[in-house]
Amino acid sequence: MNQNLITLSFDATRLAAIDSSLTELETQLSGLIALNTAQRRKLMRMGDKSEAFGRQALTILAQNPQIVPPGLGLADAQADLATLDQLRPILSRLQRLTERASDSDVALGSDVMAVALQGYALLKVAGKNQGLEGLRKELGARFAKSSRQDGEDTSAAT
Repeated sequence: MNQNLITLSFDATRLAAIDSSLTELETQLSGLIALNTAQRRKLMRMGDKSEAFGRQALTILAQNPQIVPPGLGLADAQADLATLDQLRPILSRLQRLTERASDSDVALGSDVMAVALQGYALLKVAGKNQGLEGLRKELGARFAKSSRQDGEDTSAAT
């Protein structure tokens, strides 16, 4: 049974257009930052409940400026919230696109492997009489299992 989950190809013009689009996207999103693992771990997370709290707190503070000290950074937090609201739909689209690209990568690889494995099986059966035994053995190296003794001490304890 043949497997062909996806049929996709890119000509040079399309690849150039994609590359140009990605370059433009990277340029437009140049303000995005990258955090290392340690930085990411230290940050407070804003889940759904925390987001509702944060939005309500900023609204209350904005409505009561007399209690807000100048160094609190309310204006910056309001700008961050507005930018977050703009970024989320973009992020959602990028995540969907990335997921589809990743799934396509898996499907393309699976299509290749399905045919390769079927071809290998043919080589095992019909290749012997066609002078292809050496090539079949070369391909078969992918399936070779290393012996348990590789890297282990083979001396018996008595």
